[in-house]
Amino acid sequence: MSEDTKVKAELRESFGKGFARRLRAAGKIPAVIYGHGTDPVHVALPGHQVSLIIRRANALLELDIEGTPQLALVKDVQKDPVHQIIEHIDLLVVRKGEKVTIDVPVIVTGESAPGTIVNQDANTLSIEAEATHLPQNVEVSVEGLEEGAHITAADVTLPKGSTLLTDPEVLVVAISIPAEESLGEDEAGADEAAAEEEPAAE
Repeated sequence: MSEDTKVKAELRESFGKGFARRLRAAGKIPAVIYGHGTDPVHVALPGHQVSLIIRRANALLELDIEGTPQLALVKDVQKDPVHQIIEHIDLLVVRKGEKVTIDVPVIVTGESAPGTIVNQDANTLSIEAEATHLPQNVEVSVEGLEEGAHITAADVTLPKGSTLLTDPEVLVVAISIPAEESLGEDEAGADEAAAEEEPAAE
C-alpha cells in the first residue's frame, strides 16, 4: 500500500439523486462499500484524489472511515455517458492476505516480424491475486514473431502469486500478414488489357 491510496471517507445517511448531485458539486463522489456479509456502508469520497487513483486498473483504497480503517477494492465506476463525470463507485471489502478475482488489461509490447500485423483477441485476462498485491496489467511480447505465431492465455507470464482463471486455451494474440487489398486493381488491369487485345469491329 502507498500513501496515495489512503483516502478519508465520510459516512453519509442521505440518499437520492438530489443529494448525490450536491455531493458531486462539492467535489465529492458517492460510494457504497459491501462484502464479507456486512451491511452496505454508504460514504462520500474526495473527488479529485479518488479520480486520480482509479485511473489505474483494480485500484485498492486504504479507507479511513471516520477513524475506522478499511481496505476496499474498486469494483465498479459509474460515469455520466456524456460528460464522463464519476457519478458513483462500488467498493468491495477486502482483507490483507485475501485472494480476490480481477480482470487485468493485456498490454502488447515489441514489434512482430516485418510485413506482419498483430491481432489482439483478448484485451483482459481473469486472474486470482492477493488483495494487497494486485497487478495493474500483464504484458505480452510479440518481438520478432513470424506469421502464424499465436499466444494463448497459458503462455502469458503472470505476476508472482497470481493464478490464471481464464481458459488457458483462449487466444490472446495472433500474428498474420495483411490480406491483399490490390486484387481489385489487378483484376481491373487485366480487363483493360483484354479489351485492348480484342480486334476492332469492321
